[in-house]
Amino acid sequence: MDPPKPLSRWNSALTRLNSSVSDSRLGKRFKLAERNTSFTTELRAGTATFLTMAYILAVNASILTDSGGTCSVSDCTPLCSSPSIPVSNCTGPNLRVITPDATCKFPPVNPGYQSCLEKTRKDLIVATAAASLIGSFIMGAFANLPLALAPGMGPNAYFAYTVVGFHGSGNVPYKTALAAVFIEGLIFLFISALGFRAKLAKLVPRPVRISSSAGIGLFLAFIGLQNNEGIGLIGYSPSTLVTLAACPSSSRASVAPVVAAANGTVSLLQGGTVSSAILCLNGRMESPTFWLGIVGFVIIAYCLIKDVKGAMIYGVVFVTAVSWFRNTSVTVFPDTDTGNSAYRYFKKVVDVHKIESTAGALSFKGMGQGAFWEALVTFLYVDILDTTGTLYSMARFAGFVDQNGDFEGQYFAFMSDAASIVVGSLLGTSPVTAFIESSTGIREGGRTGMTALTVAGYFFLAFFFTPLLASIPAWAVGPPLILVGVLMMRSVVEIDWNDMREAIPAFVTMILMPLTYSIAYGLVGGIGTYIVLNVWDWGEGYFRKGHFGKRERKVVVGATNGASSSSIEAVENNHGNSHNGSIV
Repeated sequence: MDPPKPLSRWNSALTRLNSSVSDSRLGKRFKLAERNTSFTTELRAGTATFLTMAYILAVNASILTDSGGTCSVSDCTPLCSSPSIPVSNCTGPNLRVITPDATCKFPPVNPGYQSCLEKTRKDLIVATAAASLIGSFIMGAFANLPLALAPGMGPNAYFAYTVVGFHGSGNVPYKTALAAVFIEGLIFLFISALGFRAKLAKLVPRPVRISSSAGIGLFLAFIGLQNNEGIGLIGYSPSTLVTLAACPSSSRASVAPVVAAANGTVSLLQGGTVSSAILCLNGRMESPTFWLGIVGFVIIAYCLIKDVKGAMIYGVVFVTAVSWFRNTSVTVFPDTDTGNSAYRYFKKVVDVHKIESTAGALSFKGMGQGAFWEALVTFLYVDILDTTGTLYSMARFAGFVDQNGDFEGQYFAFMSDAASIVVGSLLGTSPVTAFIESSTGIREGGRTGMTALTVAGYFFLAFFFTPLLASIPAWAVGPPLILVGVLMMRSVVEIDWNDMREAIPAFVTMILMPLTYSIAYGLVGGIGTYIVLNVWDWGEGYFRKGHFGKRERKVVVGATNGASSSSIEAVENNHGNSHNGSIV
């Protein structure tokens, strides 16, 4: 008799391991046998989910860093009027020391402020890992569902670019915005505890509810196509606002607002901000980093086509690895003081970075501002829609949803998500939510909370590799942003484009989000359009129901003696409620 082959012995060992775990208290706690899964299947599913969503560590940190975090004018350092002369030697008849003002935060960014941004990005990488770890752990341990959590794409862009604004140019400071997320999380927790969450989501008009996901996807793709946040394909045009770009950094110019006086004199607008290197002077489509980003895009796209697990991370890793080589046209470590400092930190490879500025940074000053409450309500609305939709779609995909539309563990799933938002705000991140990328783990066979716990374990390991994660360039982050937009567009197939009452509000919602650079404006535009287009029908339906409902009932009963109650109700519904205007 031939001895057992190594592969056979390995499979036999795995079978014994799975059987042992399934029969243990741990296996019974997570219902491995009941849900027809195994310990190794859950580990594999968790690995697939993490590989698919690991890009969030770099992407979320990059987006939130654009808000400026806790950095302020006080972090800017005095400079000499001659850039080549240090401040300590800035003496002479034609030299003077320039005291930093509000413009130091904008290009050309003051070295002191830039140094603060680098520290903030490291803080936010760790904060993203910690929030994802805690959220996934809570979901796995208490809800026993194979769903991973992390700071959501969309809410983070709204937080950074609309609420706080680029380098703090918005209406709400970073610390106050965190307070808005914190309070929103508490409200979310209260709503979830009472079981009202799904009901509130249904109050939003259906076309707006469906199209908001696609609109956020377009918004993210628009960010990923720009110069400073992505691959650089799109740039500024003074005549058409946007145009083809992708020129080398040496061929880009900054743009500042100007005002024309009555005599024709043009001068800089006081208090206006300078937009960094967004105007291409020449050399379009000649940027080396753009073409490297395109390679990353193709890698991710091809992996998605072939259904390769971890598609997003493969493209990011390739582009980043190429960008780590110094003395090349695509290096992320240029031969400058900033580049040398970043390279020294990168060489540490392993480093446990302590959060210095973002943890516990929330401030409740400014709660009386209208912008604060606008941000809070928008965060709440987006979270209700995004998380509720994600949870139900993932539960349905896993086969957990019953005929009533409910699934096991849904109460704790909602509670876990809400609690994670509160925790994330305390760490310094935008709202945490369930990730649609969890579908990859479910596709691999994940059916219990062990999948989520495996993801949490990987996020724990990420704590130790902050130097590597902090060295991922914008042109590596751009491709996954664009392709996340592709994945989020799938919801448009649920819109009835032949019904203009549904198609117009849906389109307004989608188009306004990227073009106004605001998720909130898109939602307001969509809901407002829906109300305007339906208000006449609502009034007409109310009038018919109030004045003609009873008469119609008498005619039906008289004409069809002995007609069933269901037929009477049908006629009443047809004439009295044909245009009920319900937004549920």
